Amino acid sequence: VSHQRTDWISIHGHICQLLLPVLGPQPCFHSEKDRKHGKEQLLRRQESLIAVASSTAQGFVWAGKPLEAIPAALQALRFSSRVFGSGSVQLVPIYLLLAEASTGTGRLRQAAKYLSQARWIVLQTPDCSAALQSKLHRGLGLFSIAEGNLDQALYHLANDVYLATAEFGLNSVEVSGGYFHMANIFFRQNKMDAANSLYTEV
Repeated sequence: VSHQRTDWISIHGHICQLLLPVLGPQPCFHSEKDRKHGKEQLLRRQESLIAVASSTAQGFVWAGKPLEAIPAALQALRFSSRVFGSGSVQLVPIYLLLAEASTGTGRLRQAAKYLSQARWIVLQTPDCSAALQSKLHRGLGLFSIAEGNLDQALYHLANDVYLATAEFGLNSVEVSGGYFHMANIFFRQNKMDAANSLYTEV
């Protein structure tokens, strides 16, 4: 019952109306034009469902409610796999979101699996954008912090900063997150000069 309640609060209350036309029986079309239009309509509905589920999950993570984020992120993953394929680069942000939520609930082994999936897809995508690689390294950095491996975290966050700079420019707001997490690590290590320098950069 508690799982059902969490699931309802997390996502099903938001997407109930969207699920029926996507999961219910599809109408029978008589012409090729109608079939094409029906497929396009179904795709738009699925993409809308993915967008709602992803933004809902992200909202819960930002609000510090990782447990509530997981059912929404799993719905986003389910429909993204259906629409784009299980090895598609579009799944990477959702895997990273699931990893962050799992880390937030203390499920580090599950988080590691999601990160591994994201990393594998990125490695299999030669033209993967620097922006997405940056997000992957940030996810790996945050996971390393949760594990207590601060040196590994600094390595990933430095890569995050480098790739974000390559994609968005040196003074872009996208770079600031990597700097911020690095500053927090230096602060924990009592390296105040490095921490203050990075906080100033942020």
